[in-house]
Amino acid sequence: MGQGQVEEGIEQMVEGLANHRLTGAEVILPHFLALLVEAFAKTGQVEQGLRVLDESLGVVHRNGERYYLAELFRLKGELLVLQAADRSLSRAAPSGKTVLETRIPEVVQAESCFHQSIEIARQQKAQSWELRAVMSLARLYQNQHKRAEAHGLLEQIYSKFTEGFDTADLKEGKALLDELAKPGAYRKTRRESNRII
Repeated sequence: MGQGQVEEGIEQMVEGLANHRLTGAEVILPHFLALLVEAFAKTGQVEQGLRVLDESLGVVHRNGERYYLAELFRLKGELLVLQAADRSLSRAAPSGKTVLETRIPEVVQAESCFHQSIEIARQQKAQSWELRAVMSLARLYQNQHKRAEAHGLLEQIYSKFTEGFDTADLKEGKALLDELAKPGAYRKTRRESNRII
């Protein structure tokens, strides 16, 4: 999908959400807002994505609709990683390290969000949400040259699945596991690899 199509999609989503809000209904609103957050991330609009995400978390806390909460925390972590990567593009990281190796606030917050997402998914027994969150955390660890830790975390959740191996998430999980198992493999940051969420 081209950039113009994504931008047009964002406009349509914003309009649809505005109409949804007019009804006063908040049912499944966090899910719809999360889709908008993903679109903002794909277009590099991190600040807008974070604002919408905070709104979505507010709705969850207000109405108690927690089924999408794990994914919201994962998305927040992803946006914070993107924000950290954007910051590194505007100023060099110290000692020639990549931004994700440094302990800047966005990276620390992102790691915390991924852990929150994993914990919520485990409490809800939502293995798919847990897998997504672990993959996000594993990519962060991989960029911090913690490949063994990343591989161990991902292998633990991946091995729990007994079916669905043709789904996009499990295919991505397997590809990441294989990549982490390669000696000396280094994954580029999301900005470097152009892969977003």
